[in-house]
Amino acid sequence: MKFLEYTPLDRISDFLSSVNLGERTIKGCLEAYSCKHAGPDKKLSLSLENEILDYLGKSSDTDYSLPVEFLLSRSSRKTLIYLVLTLSHMYPDYDFSAVRAHEFFAEESWDSFKQIFYNYMFEASKEWLEANEGISLVETLYSALDEIVKVSECEIYCYNPDSSADPFLEKGVLWALNFFFYNRKLKRVVSFRFCCISNLVAEGFLGYESCYEEDGEIFDVMDM
Repeated sequence: MKFLEYTPLDRISDFLSSVNLGERTIKGCLEAYSCKHAGPDKKLSLSLENEILDYLGKSSDTDYSLPVEFLLSRSSRKTLIYLVLTLSHMYPDYDFSAVRAHEFFAEESWDSFKQIFYNYMFEASKEWLEANEGISLVETLYSALDEIVKVSECEIYCYNPDSSADPFLEKGVLWALNFFFYNRKLKRVVSFRFCCISNLVAEGFLGYESCYEEDGEIFDVMDM
């Protein structure tokens, strides 16, 4: 996977780096990647493929749940591996397991994603609107995504990991959503994470940061 620098995405990420709404702060980040293997990706990709095949080999016919059925398709396994590789590049200190396919959910369309976006990003969108002469945030997002991954050709996935092993979590997080826009033909993927943080809770933790550092507390690594 190769990180792709793209100014329109950077502009949105810069805005969403911290949208202070008083008691809450909205944060968001967009990153684009080429799915072509780079560096250790080929080795990791092979390891993930073997992990999936080993998992399938240990599953009986009667155990097949939706994630297992998804993994039976080579094309679907390849998609999952690209998403896991993207996560690995975003968070190199975490060990993401390929067989946790149940943590990825496919969205039906851009319209379904847009409705989710409207519901959670309403206040941040108003802030963008005021700062950008009436141009909506979701329209700007669509335009940027369309240029790099062609939204109409994208498969949209939501990533919802177990909270005990979620690398996205921050202190005071009220909610967090993680999406991937994957274009199979272009072999590109854009990750989009946005969350809401309670400023009251986050500020309440400030006095304990040194204690956490001394105790060496860290998030648990995902089980393989």
